[in-house]
Amino acid sequence: MGLHELLLRNFRLFDELCFTPDPEAVTVLLSANGSGKTSVLEAVYALATASSFRTTSASDMIRTNASLAEVHGVLFHQERRVQVDLTLTRGARNTTKRMLVNGQRPTSRAKLSETLPLTVFTPEGVDIVRQGPEGRRVFLTNLHTDVDPPSSDILERFNRVLTQRNALLRALQGEYPSNSQRDELEVWTADFIDSGLQLIEVRERVLATLTPLVQVAYHELSKNSQQVDLHYDRSWSNELAHALSQSLNDDLHRGYTTVGPHRDDVAVTLDGRDARRQASQGEQRSLALALRLAGHQLVQLERGVDPLLLLDDVFSELDPARSERLLQLLPVGQTLVTTATPLPPSMSPAVILDLSTMTT
Repeated sequence: MGLHELLLRNFRLFDELCFTPDPEAVTVLLSANGSGKTSVLEAVYALATASSFRTTSASDMIRTNASLAEVHGVLFHQERRVQVDLTLTRGARNTTKRMLVNGQRPTSRAKLSETLPLTVFTPEGVDIVRQGPEGRRVFLTNLHTDVDPPSSDILERFNRVLTQRNALLRALQGEYPSNSQRDELEVWTADFIDSGLQLIEVRERVLATLTPLVQVAYHELSKNSQQVDLHYDRSWSNELAHALSQSLNDDLHRGYTTVGPHRDDVAVTLDGRDARRQASQGEQRSLALALRLAGHQLVQLERGVDPLLLLDDVFSELDPARSERLLQLLPVGQTLVTTATPLPPSMSPAVILDLSTMTT
């Protein structure tokens, strides 16, 4: 499995770029800041997820003054060639995305994950530890989809039910429901509980398998004996049905569901301390790297594939000792690295490319 060719048109600052990484080892993009290194990784990420790790607005990925951007990738799964094509079209009100895998539209993110599983770490990746719950939920959601693509059906069902329940709550405009509306709300609430508990079961199972891998990776990176723990933190107490009943008035007033898996968190602790508030910046950075490396390893163990690893300017954020330790922990398989500074001495990539000589 690996990315053999990437072609960009009107993507970010590129008019056109054709990029050929080493399919099995480390390829380094070594060039000055502002040359588009991160945009190349963003394009690869977009092929795997139909989204960006830099922005929530798809139009940001389209070159200024252009109305359409294209990302084309050629992959190989053993001997099977796979063509992935993403087209972004800027409209008057929004930007549309069209994704094709061998000419067919994928039915879910899980189908994309089966095609190109990957792990990405950026300088902002430390936010997974120090910021709010959303980033940790997204990390866990993407991980369980990568580890077990069929489990995405559970997530998609939960999201559909949540959307329908919230639509009904908004339509009530803070008023208590009529008998017919109450019956409809009860139906959506029952489906919410059923799909929500299934989703939590998947999340907790993945988290239980992930935790010992994070502990090992953190100890190797930090070279200390602090105990790392990950705990699934529900946004309610007691039974979910009881919590929803207790929150009904608040839900009606706000027009959305205020408790449930969509509000849960993953608590990260070091020797019992809340890593979000009480860990140092160095500890948070090592934890963030450990989470990504452990997630990458979990996909390898569970699916028997080597995800593509994207490291965006990571070494500039690490001291020399941690940089060397990270190198020792890098998994086998295809890795794309960007940097504007010299590489760690012990790093020996298969390919080093200067984007400033390749762009048009």
